[in-house]
Amino acid sequence: MIRSGLAAAMLGAVISTNAIAQSADFPSKPIRVVVPFAAGSGADGATRVLADQMQRIIGQPMLVENKPGASGSVAAVHVKSQPADGYTIIVGTNSPMSVNPVVMKNPGYDAVKDFKPVHGIARSVNLWYVSNESPYKTIGDLIAAGKTKGLNIGSYSAGYQLGIAWLANITNAKFQYVPYKGQAQVITDVVGGQLDAGMGDLGGAITLVQTGKIRALAVSGDKRMAGLPNVPTIKETHPEYENYAWTTFFVRSDTPPAVHAKLVDAMKKALNTKESLDYFEKQNSLPMLTFGPDEMARYQREEIARFKRIADAAGIKPE
Repeated sequence: MIRSGLAAAMLGAVISTNAIAQSADFPSKPIRVVVPFAAGSGADGATRVLADQMQRIIGQPMLVENKPGASGSVAAVHVKSQPADGYTIIVGTNSPMSVNPVVMKNPGYDAVKDFKPVHGIARSVNLWYVSNESPYKTIGDLIAAGKTKGLNIGSYSAGYQLGIAWLANITNAKFQYVPYKGQAQVITDVVGGQLDAGMGDLGGAITLVQTGKIRALAVSGDKRMAGLPNVPTIKETHPEYENYAWTTFFVRSDTPPAVHAKLVDAMKKALNTKESLDYFEKQNSLPMLTFGPDEMARYQREEIARFKRIADAAGIKPE
């Protein structure tokens, strides 16, 4: 018994020493950054800009991978299965990290217990849009049509599904959510007439609006966006409606503190580079410069509670 206890203690000491050594050398190889949505989304664009800045700071490549599916659950389950060594990061948006816990009975992970934030990246408003040939010129037109017949609204995550259901609930419109893996395909089908409208991240669509490829109906924030001054907010006609998407890097919760601290420091520096700030301004995104690990964890819990209220109001039950 004494020998077994001594052996266990020695093994624990070896493991602890190895963990400390690995933390001191971190990073010594490329870091994988897993995006839970397809290329073309706002989260994907912001991730690639930030990863480019971070790899210059840490001296190792940041390899961005897209693993779409199940509103981010596919990516979250994958990252949960990887070693807790800081070499696999998940781009945690509001969908996998605050909405899935509300709308899914068993997403395959615990968004709060299995992961911890590194640092917030940015918040952005949702954009409602149609094709240029659409008969709906305003968000009011879309809502009015939805009251008389069912309309198909495309998007690509549970967070946007809740946003669509919320507006349908407060206006008595019949909006049928049509799920996709990424915003690029939603836009393609909106333009092609397969969808009545699309709703998603502003950053992934603002260039298409500004160049006249699609027609913007409304944004979901509390004020109009500088890059789209003629596009109204939904709040102007429905004061209770205000919704945002957000993006954050997360690692497994049992990642060594020293490794986590190095990633936090690198993210803070990357967020404040001219390249990152210029990108956020161009995308009309709000950089989360003060959302460190503790602040982001608190915000995540608040968001889970907020989405629970929205789901309850819209009559959405966990499935």
